[in-house]
Amino acid sequence: MPSTMRAAVYHGPRDIRLEDVDIPVPAEGEALVRVLRSGICGTDASEWIAGPKVFPVRHRHPHSGHLGPIIPGHEFVGEIVEADPRSEFPSGTLVASGAGIWCGDCRRCAEGRTNKCVQYRTLGLNLHGGMAEYVAVPSKTLRALPIGLALDHAALAQPLAVGIHAARRAGANAGDRIVVIGAGAIGSFVLAGLRHLGDYDITVVDIAGSRLARAERLGADLTLIASSSLGEELAEAFDGDKPDVVIEASGAPGQLALALELVTDGGRVEAVGIPKQRPEVDLHSMIFREITLDSTLAHVCDTDLPAALQMLSQNPVLGEEFAETPVSLAQLGAALDRLAGGHVEGKAIIDPGA
Repeated sequence: MPSTMRAAVYHGPRDIRLEDVDIPVPAEGEALVRVLRSGICGTDASEWIAGPKVFPVRHRHPHSGHLGPIIPGHEFVGEIVEADPRSEFPSGTLVASGAGIWCGDCRRCAEGRTNKCVQYRTLGLNLHGGMAEYVAVPSKTLRALPIGLALDHAALAQPLAVGIHAARRAGANAGDRIVVIGAGAIGSFVLAGLRHLGDYDITVVDIAGSRLARAERLGADLTLIASSSLGEELAEAFDGDKPDVVIEASGAPGQLALALELVTDGGRVEAVGIPKQRPEVDLHSMIFREITLDSTLAHVCDTDLPAALQMLSQNPVLGEEFAETPVSLAQLGAALDRLAGGHVEGKAIIDPGA
């Protein structure tokens, strides 16, 4: 094996450089993974346009203690080339990583909420990630790919796990009427998660276009175009009732306030989309109507990542709907521009070996 590898290294806004860097040496409890596919998400695009807000470019690196740039990429799959001797996965195993790392000892970890670990860190956001030919990965974040699952589809496992976690956190009951605001990637993964978890009546709202058509193919019972008459249209669809649960998955201005307005008295609203500015909500109305407002972030690796891999394996349509043709590391900047500009309907994927 060579001693160096190609990696996309983030130095600041619109400054990602293709560099030759040392191949990482796995620490205790880690495996060395040859990255085969690495997906791009909205956080990557935000850092590309206006960061660093998450990437620790100007802060002390929490793993090495050094200051400096970071290799992004938290949605990746690959092949183990140097196994962790204590792990169940030998060299040659194809794996997906949940990317999030938890301590296992704190109160939240004991509750099974490992995504809220007091020491939670994420490969590609806080530590070097998968936009490189190789990455050192804690073995506990790895799950074997189901036999026959296409690599391009497997690259969707981590963001789909986020959607599944959000669907669990929505707290819906069988038969509930659920409205999902936003039919982008995360909203669609929430929709897929809801369809996987229970029997719900699901309406998806977005602007007119291909996203709503995709939501129909993914199992939405009804799709509506966002408009000033949305409340009236929902009342007509629900025989005068309001939805039991509204999930805000767009992060767009005003949409969380809209979700609180749309939901029934005593209902639930879940914030999934991360707003770019601080939202204003009518707390007076929320209190008097006894609305439950909840939120969700990341996923629980032990439960949500296996469910995501199972869904992708059993339902190839999911992968076909989202996975774009992989491009090389050298094309990462262009792919980030496309994503930030709203020109990516599915999931942009990098093949570091291309």
